[in-house]
Amino acid sequence: MQMKKVLGIDIGGSGVKGAVVDVKSGKFLSDRIRVPTPKPYSLEGLLGAIDEIVKTLNWSGKIGCGFPGVVRAQTIETALNLGSPFFGVNLAEEIGKRCACEAWVINDADAAGIGEMQFGAGRKKDGTVLMLTVGTGIGAALFTNGHLVPNMEFGSIKMKDKKSGKMMIAEAICSDAARKKYDLKWEEWAERFNKYLNYVQYLLNPDLIILGGGVSSKPEKFFSHLNVKCDLVLAELENRAGIVGAAVEASRHGGAKSK
Repeated sequence: MQMKKVLGIDIGGSGVKGAVVDVKSGKFLSDRIRVPTPKPYSLEGLLGAIDEIVKTLNWSGKIGCGFPGVVRAQTIETALNLGSPFFGVNLAEEIGKRCACEAWVINDADAAGIGEMQFGAGRKKDGTVLMLTVGTGIGAALFTNGHLVPNMEFGSIKMKDKKSGKMMIAEAICSDAARKKYDLKWEEWAERFNKYLNYVQYLLNPDLIILGGGVSSKPEKFFSHLNVKCDLVLAELENRAGIVGAAVEASRHGGAKSK
């Protein structure tokens, strides 16, 4: 039987990553290609980066894409890190036109969560599971008994910044980008992030929190400093989760394509 293959794309503030995925096993069937996210951010620049990955992999099939913002009916409603050039854009349709491929788009953290729930740390887990992706921002994917509650923007909840005393969105002070911006030692950053974890745990009371994104590749730097009142594990797919989940979700849906 022929394997079902989909090109998974994970859009981030610093890079656009993609690989061909076997959606039955979650394994990569190609090299992982990374293209820097063009700046200043623009639709044309992003489409160009996606098209470069498509051409590098000589791809002509379906594309699944994770985008860092709220996605409803394939249209971008928010893009906190990438900004206003994407508001109101039917991104699946635009990818279809540019790449001559059928495309499907979901929130990037939702994509990562789907990857982990199907092939990683969340597989066969019932109850409430929260996936957090920590990198340029903080993405969140929430599942109840395996069912996704889409577009959860828990990186945007307000917290008090200890240094300034001001209320700020959590990812501005607790993301990995914030760690780098403020030149924090890992232990200092872990103290900040642990407060965020406990805040989210208090709000949602999940049975399990899965921690992914860029920081998940360096658990020895911070993980022992985290303490939360539920099970806390590292993502098993690490940074592959978003690509895998986007591909899996696209395989379940019809998508926009060029006309």
